[in-house]
Amino acid sequence: MIYIGSDHGGFRLKGVLIEHLKSRDIEYTDCGTFSEKSVDYPDIAKDVCQKVVESGAAGILVCGTGVGMSIAANKVKGIRAVVASDTLSVKMSRRHNDANVLCLGQRVLGNDLAVLLLDEFIDGEFEGERHRRRVELIHGMEDDDTEGARA
Repeated sequence: MIYIGSDHGGFRLKGVLIEHLKSRDIEYTDCGTFSEKSVDYPDIAKDVCQKVVESGAAGILVCGTGVGMSIAANKVKGIRAVVASDTLSVKMSRRHNDANVLCLGQRVLGNDLAVLLLDEFIDGEFEGERHRRRVELIHGMEDDDTEGARA
């Protein structure tokens, strides 16, 4: 399951990504927005991310650059969102950081690259082992427990 959402600045790219999910027979829920009418991206990010945390599924967020969605998404406890415009960043975010939300920018990515990044995210897997400890350190920071974090 993928939860997907966008603001008005990412609405058209979200449609492209949904069509690609359909072509791969991947179940998804569209969390909005449903037009190019201006909306507040933090509201969409919060909705998608809460569903990701509750379900253990993945999330996709789209805005103009992906940056705003990423900032908002990473405020939700349990979210490890990455904004990316290259396949290596997506691949490594899945392998090493167990990223659970991919943020993309309609104004900075072409449709073909965005679909490629989506596939890399969906098909990527967390390697675990030494990386699990680091992800746990990140989660400790969410609880204001920075004692275990290293400078």
